[in-house]
Amino acid sequence: MKLLSGAIAAVDHGGSLGRASALFPHAPQPFVDLSTGINPHSYPLFELPATALTRLPEAGQLRELAEIAAAAYGAPSAAHVAAAPGTQILLPRVASLRRPGRALVLGPTYAEHARAAAIAGHAVAEVSDFDALADADLAVLVNPNNP
Repeated sequence: MKLLSGAIAAVDHGGSLGRASALFPHAPQPFVDLSTGINPHSYPLFELPATALTRLPEAGQLRELAEIAAAAYGAPSAAHVAAAPGTQILLPRVASLRRPGRALVLGPTYAEHARAAAIAGHAVAEVSDFDALADADLAVLVNPNNP
């Protein structure tokens, strides 16, 4: 079991191709960045009105989104849907659903899970044995894994 000290410290995710290129100026181009899950080939985008990107959604629009998502994914109601600009912001919220205690993270995995548990007040340790998770107040198992 590896205790994770300083789990709340900032995590370097990578994604800075400028910094990577400066560190490795002779690397073949194009530089392939495997440090993030960013897809270099975007989804086809349909025509959007210019105003769609100039303001935040209104509360009513978020409720409507949650209702549509609940119906699409078979959730009991819109109250069972969390809308966020990506999953990163939700990790500490999910960890805070459990009262602070002992969080065990099956590793290696994405470092933000341990950081999120620490933010939520848990004492965090990384374990490599699946069976060790049984002793946790909060067990983190990521599947599919993203180390």
